[in-house]
Amino acid sequence: MRIIRAGDCKTTPWKNGGGSTTEIAIGPTGASLEAFDWRVSMARVASDGPFSDFIGIDRTLAVVKGNGLVLITGKDAPVMLSSGSDPVSFPGDTPTSARLTAGEITDLNVMTRRGRFRHRLVRIDKSTPCEFGDNDIAVVLSLDGATTINFGQDSTTLDHGDAAVLSRTTTGFRILPATKHCYLVWLREQRASK
Repeated sequence: MRIIRAGDCKTTPWKNGGGSTTEIAIGPTGASLEAFDWRVSMARVASDGPFSDFIGIDRTLAVVKGNGLVLITGKDAPVMLSSGSDPVSFPGDTPTSARLTAGEITDLNVMTRRGRFRHRLVRIDKSTPCEFGDNDIAVVLSLDGATTINFGQDSTTLDHGDAAVLSRTTTGFRILPATKHCYLVWLREQRASK
């Protein structure tokens, strides 16, 4: 298990000045935005506008702070996202824009390269046992208060903004969130069929 502390995450402003992004975890480690297989990040969105185009990328978004936004993806009906609502998935290469409903928000964003990885983003609001099953990697993110992760005879505590990256070599684990703002990202590698 690898622990990523909030203070070690790098935040970069958007070129258009409409917000900033904090990268939490990326695979492979140190990959660029053009070469990642998967990426977990948070963004502070301060104004309405279009999303960046990510060709060949699947995305999932959850609002974790603020009043919310309306997400418009291609010709689909607009979707309202607010803090605590279910995450929404969409293709990163379909024109997408967001309209804030009442001020700035912070969102959690998971991206995977199509054909390389698939992902699923789940909000954890109570003590939850987790088994990897077909998944290869789990990322646990604590967003409000402390979250404890028990694995085998050991445990670790994540503070606000911290994350843990676990690989399938870990037998199983339990997440004990202090609040309802804890998220689990499941990542599954897409292997070529024989």
